[in-house]
Amino acid sequence: MLILEPSVAMSWVNTVVAAAERQGLARGRLLARAGLASGCLDAPRWPIDDITRLWRAAAELTGDPAFGLNAGRTVGPGSFNVVGFILLSSSTLRNAIGLLQQYQRLISDGGRFQILAGEHQSWVVYHPQQGELAFSAHQVEAVLAATVSFSHWVSGHAVQPLRVQFTHRQLGPLPGYAAVFETEVEFEQAFNGLLLANAVLDAPLPQADAALSGLHRAHASAQLAALSVPQGLSSRVEQWLAGAIDRGVTERAQAARQFGLTERAFSRRLTAEGVHYSDLLDSARRALACRAVADGAQPFVVIARRLGFSEASAFNRAFRRWTGCAPGDWQARAMQGSGDAAPCAND
Repeated sequence: MLILEPSVAMSWVNTVVAAAERQGLARGRLLARAGLASGCLDAPRWPIDDITRLWRAAAELTGDPAFGLNAGRTVGPGSFNVVGFILLSSSTLRNAIGLLQQYQRLISDGGRFQILAGEHQSWVVYHPQQGELAFSAHQVEAVLAATVSFSHWVSGHAVQPLRVQFTHRQLGPLPGYAAVFETEVEFEQAFNGLLLANAVLDAPLPQADAALSGLHRAHASAQLAALSVPQGLSSRVEQWLAGAIDRGVTERAQAARQFGLTERAFSRRLTAEGVHYSDLLDSARRALACRAVADGAQPFVVIARRLGFSEASAFNRAFRRWTGCAPGDWQARAMQGSGDAAPCAND
């Protein structure tokens, strides 16, 4: 049985990257600290553990104890892709949160929302669902800050929670929390959540449109169905290798452990899909090499080490096999155009 690996949409990844860039942190440096390849920003989705690495790196490099809060408070519809349009056309904030529960996977598998309804007030609870790596507390703070920000732009006016609480300890000065939530914030509590008045949750939204909401939901349902189709092991290995190579992970035994398989079972599963691990590794190395050489930001010897080559001569031979030309020629062609160089095999 194939397993769906928890993942997150690139729209949410870009929210983190943009928040870091607003603080002057270059995305290349951020990705490098997180141990992720530069080309991973081209993927439609990321594994949950990779975005956790990104959050950790962003908080560390910026040194901002309110990084998660600042990232969450600036989100807009783009951070939620098609789900944002569904929420905008919802009838009430409570209805919007209910739809968010339904289509949450299109944004991220990293958490779920729940409404604990009371007579006059209701808790909007966020349950993080991390991967192998423990979530950064900044991730959780960003989600609750984003919920308040979303409530603002979907309702057309500021929405002030009655209470806010987190399961983790306080990260920064209380005035930072007050600036985002404008209410009491408690830490080291039983769950993460916002307490909202029912009058706020059930007030009609200005852009409510049942017909438009239906169209967006049909589109989102199709995306959700496509996302729910299990990937083969080879596709998952390809995605994993995009970041693993930069972390020095290239051995088949290491890859097998990553997917919870013995080395023999790992090879057998890939063979059943018509591929070999060595071919996937070679393809991933080629893609990373072509991007890195074309980018021109690092010497070839550094790129060679990133790819696991002990000698520059071995890297040069591999690059000629991949592209038909030397790294220098590939880079020169890339600098003359707008994208990666064209193959040189027919020169």
